[in-house]
Amino acid sequence: MRVLKSLFYTSEHEWVKLEEDKAYIGVTDYAQKALGDIVFIELPEVDTEFAAGDGFGVIESVKAASDIYIPIDGKVIEINEAIIDEPGLVNENAYENWMICVEYSDKAQIEALMSAEEYKEFCISEEE
Repeated sequence: MRVLKSLFYTSEHEWVKLEEDKAYIGVTDYAQKALGDIVFIELPEVDTEFAAGDGFGVIESVKAASDIYIPIDGKVIEINEAIIDEPGLVNENAYENWMICVEYSDKAQIEALMSAEEYKEFCISEEE
């Protein structure tokens, strides 16, 4: 299981990468391995606004379909079209193949997310 130190994580296995007032959001390596071969991804329209905890998309694999939740309040400013056309890219590298990019402003919500170390410990406890 790969966990990148520069990212923030959720208990639903999403990651967040910050760049100024933008946040890129995707699913973790742990999540893509648990799902297996990803065959379909549904993402929202640009300009859609979400509150933290809202479902923003769906990811389907040969095993299951799962909702994807946004960990912070934000307005979608970009979606990753490449993974809609080739969902398997997420299996190849979950951290390079983000899903949505949002504008965010509430930095306190970022502080509530898990660090890489906290997320590793969380995943280990999930498997026990």
